[in-house]
Amino acid sequence: MKVSKRYQESAKLVDKNKEYTIKEALEIIEKMPKTKFDQTVELHVKLGVDSKHADQQVRGTVVLPNGTGKTQKVLVFAKGPKADEAKNAGADFVGAEELIPKIQNENWFDYDVVVATPDMMGVVGRLGKVLGPKGLMPNPKSGTVTMDVTKAIKEIKSGKVEYRLDKTNIIHLGFGKVSFGVEKLAQNYETIINAIIKAKPAAAKGQYIRSIAIAPSMGPGMYIAQ
Repeated sequence: MKVSKRYQESAKLVDKNKEYTIKEALEIIEKMPKTKFDQTVELHVKLGVDSKHADQQVRGTVVLPNGTGKTQKVLVFAKGPKADEAKNAGADFVGAEELIPKIQNENWFDYDVVVATPDMMGVVGRLGKVLGPKGLMPNPKSGTVTMDVTKAIKEIKSGKVEYRLDKTNIIHLGFGKVSFGVEKLAQNYETIINAIIKAKPAAAKGQYIRSIAIAPSMGPGMYIAQ
């Protein structure tokens, strides 16, 4: 795989054998050669749990104090007054059964988060095979199945992120843009790490957080000291 000159220059700033404090790592990311777009800073946390077991799942949401730097498009499944409420709260798309064929047949995914009122979950359930693999299925644990659609939309728009384990027991998520600067990114990082620590399952044994790494979306990663 050919590595770009910019990536090579960035990699020279990183000591692969060192664990950095979060501020040291973010300062290095700031010094890396700039890209044409504002890169997302990604977090990868490997946990000492087994995601195959239901009692060792780690999943939740947290509102980042400085947002994500990304405008989230929200689709809301609701009817009647709740549909009106969703539109007034700033949802990008609102609908009910009529959206099913559009999503199933037209591969319509022009949104980042799906919210549904509980009475609509029978309808949304028909989309499980399509929305599930993309991580878009509404879920009460992530606050996306709710009657309080206004609160859900406002939180998502203000920087709420969901964290969840993948099959290799790692949580991956973006926690801001390089342009945020060290202080704001560090605040977002601490907020997420604290939420993950609080979400430790009672069934988890041994070392819970195995490793933490951060990286800009187009750059080399660094391990963070715990």
